[in-house]
Amino acid sequence: MTPPTISLKEMEMHMQFRSTLRLATFLTLSFVTVSANAEELTNNVWPQWRGPHRDGSLVGTELPKGLADLKQVWKVELGPSYSGPIVGSDRVFVTETKDKKVEIVRALDRKTGKELWKQQWEGAISVPFFARANGDWIRSTPAYDGERLYVAGIREVLVCLDGATGKELWRLDFAKELKSKVPSFGCASSPLVVGDHVYIQAGGFCKIDKLTGAIKWRVLDDGGGMSGGAFSSPYFTELNGVPQFVVQTRSTLTGVDPKEGKVLWSEKVPAFRGMNIVTPTVHKNAVFTSAYGGRSFLFATTKNAADWSVKESWNNKAQGYMSSPLIVKDHLYIHLRNQRFACINLETGESTWTTTPFGKYWSTVTDGKKILALDEKGELLLIRANPAKFEIIDRRKVADDSWAHIAVVGNEIFIRALNHMAVYQWK
Repeated sequence: MTPPTISLKEMEMHMQFRSTLRLATFLTLSFVTVSANAEELTNNVWPQWRGPHRDGSLVGTELPKGLADLKQVWKVELGPSYSGPIVGSDRVFVTETKDKKVEIVRALDRKTGKELWKQQWEGAISVPFFARANGDWIRSTPAYDGERLYVAGIREVLVCLDGATGKELWRLDFAKELKSKVPSFGCASSPLVVGDHVYIQAGGFCKIDKLTGAIKWRVLDDGGGMSGGAFSSPYFTELNGVPQFVVQTRSTLTGVDPKEGKVLWSEKVPAFRGMNIVTPTVHKNAVFTSAYGGRSFLFATTKNAADWSVKESWNNKAQGYMSSPLIVKDHLYIHLRNQRFACINLETGESTWTTTPFGKYWSTVTDGKKILALDEKGELLLIRANPAKFEIIDRRKVADDSWAHIAVVGNEIFIRALNHMAVYQWK
């Protein structure tokens, strides 16, 4: 009997749930059965912040043996942006800010870089002087469900665009809708699509109908303004058999029920000026986080019939900053506030090694054996995922300034530098 198949467009719509397909019944999603061939297609797209599984992991893709043979396929000059590129089956979506006034979204042909469409709207803020070095441009990485692109502008305005044409389908201005303040540092949280809804930390943590833009519920209202505005992005997972979002505000780490928005559990995370920035990382039934001006923590969660319990398994003096970590087996790899790269044993909390300083920020992906990192100075580093010692396999300069998250799809590397978009390929 021939197994059922799925089209590439359908796969792109649902591929961000691949790691949590067992939750389909709970979420009442309309999934078709995925065949082995269709499963391979999930490696052909990069639909959201940190990739298909939102954790920097690559499945079915083996990183290159070295970087010397990387060939630049195309390069397009753009205005400044910190949004990571979104890769569809035939196009790449990028954002930019022009003249500190207008936010622009472009769809580029994946093979050539040729512009397919362009959409724009007014949107800009001026961040506080002590953060000015990181710019007044768009920060959030969009999310793509295979048909619609969800873009969060710096003023906490979420815009839904038709991925094929760029036509605006709806927009949601959180400040107007919720009577909240635009955060002083701008919207930094990246939206997440699960089933029929979009979830984002804007004016709190909100569930939004992805077809209409209607807010279904809102929790974790942080007040907005200088004291509010989440830096972190939500992560969808399962803890102790219960589907939930792990959400990090500027003061807490929290589990939220996806259906009703109920807070399941919450734990305070101390940080200087609320700089809880990294995306929470899940290991078994425990959640890792790390904060600027604080420490690194692993919180174990348990659930009985009536309630949840959260217990600190260990803490480490290492301070994360803006770089979200990777997990390879029982070890965690993280770029720190002091610009060093470190490996931490998840069972014990002990650092197995820490490097000398690099740049201020890394975005990282892993195939389970190697790690590919993009330093904010524009250098690619290929590193062996070895908990015993730090090993650089190869390194190569590809840009002058890049804070956007790297994307890796098949044998292609998508790099959004501050002022251009480039694609590299290895054999």
